[in-house]
Amino acid sequence: MVELNFFEKCYEVAKRIPFGRVTSYGAIAKYLSAAKSSRMVGFAMNASHSLKNNLPAHRVVNRNGLLTGKNHFSTPIEMENKLKSEGILIINDQIQDFENVFWDPKEL
Repeated sequence: MVELNFFEKCYEVAKRIPFGRVTSYGAIAKYLSAAKSSRMVGFAMNASHSLKNNLPAHRVVNRNGLLTGKNHFSTPIEMENKLKSEGILIINDQIQDFENVFWDPKEL
């Protein structure tokens, strides 16, 4: 069996984030038993834009529900538009009702 690298493990978790829900870099890192690797999860989501599998990286935000990764999309509003198309309310780059749209990877 082939061992997945850290980025690939992040992608496997991100693929499972349900439509209309979000998770955080830290929640993915914690799920992968790498709690101090939130920044690496961010690097993985940024690198995912070169993949051809349409990874839902827009569903990964910071621990406060801020769209900190928005500048890594093709336009600064692409991340917000994708989330809004899934019914998520955003005001000033902040997800509203974050506690109710948050998905914990432990739910896998």
